[in-house]
Amino acid sequence: MSVLPLVPVILCGGSGTRLWPLSRESYPKQFLRLNGTSSLLQQTLHRCSGPGSRPPVLLTHEDARFLVAEQIRGIVIDDATLILEPHRRGTAQAIVSAVLYLRRQSDDVLMLVLPSDHVIEDSDAFVDAVRIASEDALEGLLMTFGIRPHAPETGYGYLCVAQNTDAHILRLSGFVEKPDLSTAQTYLESGHHFWNSGMFLFRCSQLTDEVAHYAAEDLRACEQAVNGIQMDDDFLRLDGTAYAQSPNVAIDYALMEHTRHAAMVKLDAGWSDIGSWSSVWQIAQHDSHDNAVHGDGLIEDCEGCLVHLETRLIAAIGLKDTVIVDTPDALLVMDKERAQETRQLVHRLIEQERSEATSHKQVTRPWGSYDAIGHGSRFQVKRITVQPGARLSLQMHHHRAEHWIVVSGTARVIDGEKDYLLTENQSTFIGVGVIHSLENPGKIPLELIEVQSGSYLGEDDIVRLSDVYGRA
Repeated sequence: MSVLPLVPVILCGGSGTRLWPLSRESYPKQFLRLNGTSSLLQQTLHRCSGPGSRPPVLLTHEDARFLVAEQIRGIVIDDATLILEPHRRGTAQAIVSAVLYLRRQSDDVLMLVLPSDHVIEDSDAFVDAVRIASEDALEGLLMTFGIRPHAPETGYGYLCVAQNTDAHILRLSGFVEKPDLSTAQTYLESGHHFWNSGMFLFRCSQLTDEVAHYAAEDLRACEQAVNGIQMDDDFLRLDGTAYAQSPNVAIDYALMEHTRHAAMVKLDAGWSDIGSWSSVWQIAQHDSHDNAVHGDGLIEDCEGCLVHLETRLIAAIGLKDTVIVDTPDALLVMDKERAQETRQLVHRLIEQERSEATSHKQVTRPWGSYDAIGHGSRFQVKRITVQPGARLSLQMHHHRAEHWIVVSGTARVIDGEKDYLLTENQSTFIGVGVIHSLENPGKIPLELIEVQSGSYLGEDDIVRLSDVYGRA
């Protein structure tokens, strides 16, 4: 049998609650640099860019499309395909949509499905496991990658094998969801359970046949979504109406639990899904007392602690197995053993409609970013950064006026019928209801201070008349 090309498919749709407050819904963990100079997404792309691999296909929710595109540009990948999910769905819908898209481009390929937010320390071992799995996927097996557990982890799902032998490939007998502690301990001692990495390798034609048999509803909805796919700037957008009809389910439940062709390759490559702050502590460098400190932290007589700081000095004395995470707008302090409870904490913040649950103080936009400096009754102050060549939408506000002061760089301003340039230390005023836009025509980032004033200052008081990023 001839060898088929391998296409990496990267799933980038996570919403990011377990590593709050560093990870938020608007900036989930795959975009964070937790263990080096590149983000988890960028590390994933590097891992699957070796010889024999075709350009990657990435699936993400449309809200994160500019973040994904920026991260791809940051490592100079020019030939990736970005598919936008118009609604948040499970891995089954993302994977099936990717399969159907690839079948439109080629008769058959091998598809390597990778989450975008995992750590794999031994890339060579990972490549070896992919090679082994590819051989069996060519023969029609639906391959997943199992991690031998070294602790009774309650944050992972598990793969079950009827018999654990020395063979690299094992046939699966079941999938189980995240267990309680006593069950996880039983799994650890049995030797017949492996952590479910959430990574898969299929032959596209085989997966299509299996989905048609076991998950026909998913297939029909995804077929309609892919048939209605539209080009949107540099993105491919699935048909929203059709995609909304697809059920929200993981590929494990939709297919892998039912198929007779599921198998597992053992992966021993220093894998972690970084599913909690205790996982971050495990992959970090430790001092002689097992403390991991990132940022300006001063600790005394502490043991087994994780201290992750972004902006200011934090001092700690006499703590053991404690997590401290400090961001500009939120501070988390907790027992490391209770790291899985972060998700419940975020749910409480959402119930209280706290913006800290979903957004950072600094908010990323396709043209740059803004940072909320301060606010009060009828006013708000932001620091705005516009990247070279970027521009904000042509817009107006019903309830607020804006005063812009240029700190550095050059701004091109459209102010009603006027079109003019502002340079360092110059300012302008945009009145309520005035159509306006802001552009950086220069070669360096444009930094400015924006003072908003008015009866309502919410981000939804923006009427976009035109926008180069397709948000109008």
